[in-house]
Amino acid sequence: MKKALLLLVLGFLAFGAAGVCAQEGQEKELHPALLVVDVQNIWLPYMSQEDQEAVFGRINELIALFRERGLPVIRVYHTDIVRGPEPGTEPFEFPAAINIKDDDPMVIKNYPSSFMKTDLEKILRDNGRDCVILCGLSATGCVLATHFGAMEREFETAMVAGAVLSPKVEHTKAIEESQYALSMERLIEILGNPEK
Repeated sequence: MKKALLLLVLGFLAFGAAGVCAQEGQEKELHPALLVVDVQNIWLPYMSQEDQEAVFGRINELIALFRERGLPVIRVYHTDIVRGPEPGTEPFEFPAAINIKDDDPMVIKNYPSSFMKTDLEKILRDNGRDCVILCGLSATGCVLATHFGAMEREFETAMVAGAVLSPKVEHTKAIEESQYALSMERLIEILGNPEK
């Protein structure tokens, strides 16, 4: 298993770092949206209990950061056409600990990438967004697939360190390192101060 993960990570490294990280030291105004991916009750038992609380805290920090700046927060939900969970049920929903709002745009997906056969790209383009900041789960699954889906559609993209979760902490760390996840401090630098 470890060998398979290493090969997977090395394969991703072959793509090179893309997205917001590539903008460091360059002057380019970004128009970001925050994607909160698949933080649903049904998936939480599979995630590392070791860092759930810390990751939830970081996700809420990101949500607050984006709201302070009037930037979009988009919630993404996964459901399998056959196995569910069914929208509107408790397993489908985000836990109360995540500070999303009912009026945050919502995307429901059936594939790992939040872009695959959804209206996410249209929502982003219609709102003048050219950059997606990713948090949620799983770092090794849907967040990663969404990261590459964003790159394929020529969006700037980055995960935030400490704001993604997967079944194993070491796998999360490997993805954060291989994809150059942004620190909270660097993200705040990129976003600038909230408008008064």
